[in-house]
Amino acid sequence: MPTVCIDCRYVTSRPSGIGEMVAQLAARVPVLAPDLHFLLLTSPDAPGPLSTAANVSHRRVAAAANGPGTLWWLPHCTDLAGVDLFHATFNILPAGLDMPSLTTVHDLMWLESPDLCETGWSGALKARFFGHGITRALARSTALACVSEATRAAVIARQPDAASRCFVTLSGVDTGFHPVPPDPAALAALGCDPARRMVLCVGQWAPYKNHETALAAFALAAESRADLDLVLVQRRGAAAERLLEQAEKLGLSGRVRVLRGIGREDLRLLYASAAALLHPSLCEGFGHPLAEAMACGCPVVTSNLSAMPEVTAGAALLADPRDAGALAAALGRVLDDTALAQTLRGRGLARAAELDWEGTARANLALYRRLLAVTPIRR
Repeated sequence: MPTVCIDCRYVTSRPSGIGEMVAQLAARVPVLAPDLHFLLLTSPDAPGPLSTAANVSHRRVAAAANGPGTLWWLPHCTDLAGVDLFHATFNILPAGLDMPSLTTVHDLMWLESPDLCETGWSGALKARFFGHGITRALARSTALACVSEATRAAVIARQPDAASRCFVTLSGVDTGFHPVPPDPAALAALGCDPARRMVLCVGQWAPYKNHETALAAFALAAESRADLDLVLVQRRGAAAERLLEQAEKLGLSGRVRVLRGIGREDLRLLYASAAALLHPSLCEGFGHPLAEAMACGCPVVTSNLSAMPEVTAGAALLADPRDAGALAAALGRVLDDTALAQTLRGRGLARAAELDWEGTARANLALYRRLLAVTPIRR
């Protein structure tokens, strides 16, 4: 029985888009392929078994997913003997693999625009680390799985000879995201005023998320709409405090909230209750908040760059993310035109239904079979 090793160490107690994708693969692919054996490399911080299928074995690896042990010495950190195909799921390809490899490429930001990921000395160090790992992945992976057409186009522009090895395995959205009825008491418990309209902005703080411009756009839209609040769902650190300080300077005292530690049920309620999701990222490999919001019936205003037009596919209003005025105008249209908002809800629900994790799992499995078919089984 051929063995496919899936590196699942991005699945930890800390939520992330990549972790969600990997968890979905681990849960779904083994069920679809009982003729294959799957070795799942897991983090010591993994919340539990990622699959209960009989053809799965788990192995905890102490080396951090984004650490030197992964990038340069992974075959010395864990026994990969008998592995016929290695799936590197988070952009970087470990050195020293002597079997065919599939690398999932989410985006090339660390390689092409590291300042959009993180600034300062820490950002410079990470840019060298990720740049090395991504460059190796593009050059040496047997195949590349891109989470969107936008990412595939970026890969081919950067590495033209990768075109024949580059495939799209579009990300998805969990069925746990769906419309739910209003729950004023639950919203109040989260710190939101259910009597006021809410614009939602979801995602960790990073330069590419463009939250400062989102705040500036909200300020413009809020000038003539006194019943409007902005809720940012992100980890509350120094960056979030700076956003709140910026809100004070813009005259938005009491109208901007930062929520942290939000579980899936609460996030679903926020999406379903919001008047709009404002997601003006400068770059995304996919953008899971877009899919989650659409699945919950939340109208979306997003960027006209990168993967955002592809993911929303006509179900959102698009604007230049560098232009706060353009974002505010698009947001105002959704807030003031109930017919437009309803149209976007309907289109968003239809688009989200097309972005299912089962399709993602099947697309990755097809690549596993393609690569195994041309590779001798290691025994």
